[in-house]
Amino acid sequence: MRKMALVGDRQWVPLVTGGEVRRLDLDYAATAPCALQVRDAVDEILPWYGSVHRGDGFPSAVCTELQEACRESVRAFTGARPDDTVIFTRNTTDSLNLLAHALPEDCEVFGFATEHHANLLPWDRRTVHRLPVPDSPAHALELLDAALASAARAAGRGGGARLVTLAGASNVTGEVWPVAELAGVARRFGARTAVDAAQLAPHRPLDMAGWDVDYVAFSGHKLYAPYGAGALVGRPDWLDAAPPYLAGGGATRQVDLPAVDWAPSPQRHEAGSPNFLGNYALATACELLHAPLRSGLVVQEQRLAALLERELARIPGLTVHRMWDARHPKVGTVTFSVRGVASGLLSAALSAEHGIAVRTGRFCAHPLVKHLLGEGHADGAALRASIGAGITEQDISDFAWALARLVERGPAWSYRRDGARFVPDPDPRPMPALSHGARVQLRAAERRAEAPLAPVGAACGG
Repeated sequence: MRKMALVGDRQWVPLVTGGEVRRLDLDYAATAPCALQVRDAVDEILPWYGSVHRGDGFPSAVCTELQEACRESVRAFTGARPDDTVIFTRNTTDSLNLLAHALPEDCEVFGFATEHHANLLPWDRRTVHRLPVPDSPAHALELLDAALASAARAAGRGGGARLVTLAGASNVTGEVWPVAELAGVARRFGARTAVDAAQLAPHRPLDMAGWDVDYVAFSGHKLYAPYGAGALVGRPDWLDAAPPYLAGGGATRQVDLPAVDWAPSPQRHEAGSPNFLGNYALATACELLHAPLRSGLVVQEQRLAALLERELARIPGLTVHRMWDARHPKVGTVTFSVRGVASGLLSAALSAEHGIAVRTGRFCAHPLVKHLLGEGHADGAALRASIGAGITEQDISDFAWALARLVERGPAWSYRRDGARFVPDPDPRPMPALSHGARVQLRAAERRAEAPLAPVGAACGG
């Protein structure tokens, strides 16, 4: 499969030690680079940009038609059923909060403690059954079966709606969850299933109908379309019965105060002028990846992910953290720590001295990271390297070499610790000359000099 062209693929970044290197982005699990085809598609439509569903001008007609066509691209990408609704949102977090808002009042929610906070926190105003970290995929099925059976016994012949929420792939370990099997367990007890597909969608085909899941949420910024759009796809009945997620123009059919006749979904939950360019970018990415995800991309990423783990295994004192057996399928995300070395220091030095971006912290999955690291871990943080389209074998070799060098010799620059984060001290790297470059330079200097840095795990991003 030919390499996907990415914006910034040849971007050079400054080093604290002087000079520049081509940047190496290994933080795809947080935010993937923009696909060149996505950027070009947005640039192409910009001259035709107009109001959606609200204007008589020709650009408005063009954008209105394309807005609805974008829904069909998302529907095809997710493998949704013909009657599933497609609601455009800001991101996965927004999508899952929308779904939580739309649940029936008596709905019980079942979820594992392994989830990203976006799929852990929105349900708390409901009755939530928190399941522990499973030892294996089979154990996950057993835990869910037991929890649903217990809830069914407690309810007797009564009981309300039930929803099982789970990740398609872990944003911490990359391990792929047995979605279809868990959905089958849920179905036996009359429960619906919602899948946080933020990490799965860029790496594996989605098949809502085949898996028999009811809802899928995902984000454009992890799908090579960082234009502020995401989607919630799923059965319309709960969404049509719920009050609007936002109240405003476009969500109504008729307003005759005090009475309001709300539109059905998707418009019911899309009040205000839509992020048309973001939706168009998301749909373009879905079309771009739809065929490759069903051909060479999966095989290519599996090969590179295996190479990444082999290279990391050679570094003394390094532990790769996983929930399950090493043979279990996973996307290209690896979380690890190095004995006796602060994860934040390694992350800062990789960036400042080698131009390599990884992620450090608890990845907005604090319960899971705590479980993986154990109680005795020095700083409660880990490192995460994540790959996607555009990454090569040479990139992985370069990363492994830089990491091994830092582990063996330590950083070549000095760093100061502020809270749980590390920053170069001093940091001579100039900010890029952008249209507001002087302002950016000034604010960056002010932040370095005055602002306290966030505690570990606060800026988690996926």
